[in-house]
Amino acid sequence: MTVNDDSFTNWKNREEIAESMIPLIGKLHRERDVTVLLHSRSLVNKSVVSILKTHRFARQIDGAELSVTETMPFLRALTALDLGPSQIDIGMLAATHKADDRGLSVEAFTAEAVAGATGANKIEQREPRDVVLYGFGRIGRLVARLLIEKAGSGNGLRLRAIVVRGAGGEDIVKRASLLRRDSIHGQFQGTITVDEESSTILANGNEIKVIYADDPSAVDYTEYGIRDAILIDNTGKWRDREGLSKHLRPGIEKVVLTAPGKGDVPNIVHGVNHDTVKPDEQILSCASCTTNAIVPPLKAMADEYGVLRGHVETVHSFTNDQNLLDNYHKSERRGRSAPLNMVITETGAASAVAKALPDLKARITGSSIRVPVPDVSIAILNLQLAREASRAEVLDYLREVSLTSPLKRQIDFITAPDAVSSDFIGSRHASIVDAGALKVEGDNAILYLWYDNEFGYSCQVVRVVQHVSGVEYPTFPSPAV
Repeated sequence: MTVNDDSFTNWKNREEIAESMIPLIGKLHRERDVTVLLHSRSLVNKSVVSILKTHRFARQIDGAELSVTETMPFLRALTALDLGPSQIDIGMLAATHKADDRGLSVEAFTAEAVAGATGANKIEQREPRDVVLYGFGRIGRLVARLLIEKAGSGNGLRLRAIVVRGAGGEDIVKRASLLRRDSIHGQFQGTITVDEESSTILANGNEIKVIYADDPSAVDYTEYGIRDAILIDNTGKWRDREGLSKHLRPGIEKVVLTAPGKGDVPNIVHGVNHDTVKPDEQILSCASCTTNAIVPPLKAMADEYGVLRGHVETVHSFTNDQNLLDNYHKSERRGRSAPLNMVITETGAASAVAKALPDLKARITGSSIRVPVPDVSIAILNLQLAREASRAEVLDYLREVSLTSPLKRQIDFITAPDAVSSDFIGSRHASIVDAGALKVEGDNAILYLWYDNEFGYSCQVVRVVQHVSGVEYPTFPSPAV
């Protein structure tokens, strides 16, 4: 047998193992509300090739490819445990078991590492929490996809309704079609049917009512059987407490804004300050996509090195707020053709840092350039540190943050030498550190942070909603294991 034959046989064997993983992962998710992760990446509803690629990605983080032959024993061990709702990272289980010198079997080590999710310690499955989307544009439709994807056992978040302004004939059919197909993010993973008579979209078994209203005050959500719901405002029309309070109608308990909040509205970046949300807070903001991209790595750098001052320059994909061709726009420059120009514009991300990181005393300034790409942006974070560091030291630190820290769901890390923006379409992280572009000289560090300003941000929004609704489940193993 040739070397090529050996490689092909090995690939087929790994395919077979990955294929056998799928029903185990699916059953844990459907029956127990357990999400199986691999280095913070969900393996739920993934194909054989996707599972293998996710395992291979580990080599960019810890220098060695992770094989399904290494993680499969841990997955099997999980199926034998009395697990409650949780997120369990089999990549971390494999890594921590390898580093453990007690000689424990896979079964014994796994039982110990996830003990907080088993037996008397486990969280009981809750009733589903109703969610309403107010607005159904770029972010609204991606949040809808995520909510439908994460429905799992039906005990988490449940998308009950979408509120939009009526637009005439076949409105619901057209909106469903936009949910089904996306020029950037591809096809919806599942089936969608429309009942025009009842104004309902059925997506993967989720019955979603389409409510037509021109103003929040026109809707009584209890008429649709909606109770204690979290409403996600994707319009950005109201950004202060007074305006967003209009959504607090019968059936709505909390309002989450997918834009920077004004005044005393808390700006929440999941992973950084989501734990500061008070249980009785009814109105909060998920800040902006750029704020979500820069705040986690900024916190990481401040925690380790201290930050005296900084500047962020965002090279941002164009958005619907700009014109396709030159035309009147209330903002300066945004009236010029988005697909034909680089456009200097303002960003509120730097000023929003103070709300998310109130203990950071460093002055952070910012500016933005919109460029002719439809999705994925890059933030260039230029920091003056409180102490000197080397490039290798900072790289090792950020790699470790992306792998094991509480920010691992927010910060990703890539070493690919030829990475470009389109590589990050669909990334679920708030930002991705480009190792090859990092610059460090003395007390100056320049981080290049890619981010999918649509999908990555939508993932952050859903994480905040999961947290405030009480269905954000703990992740195992903890770094202490």
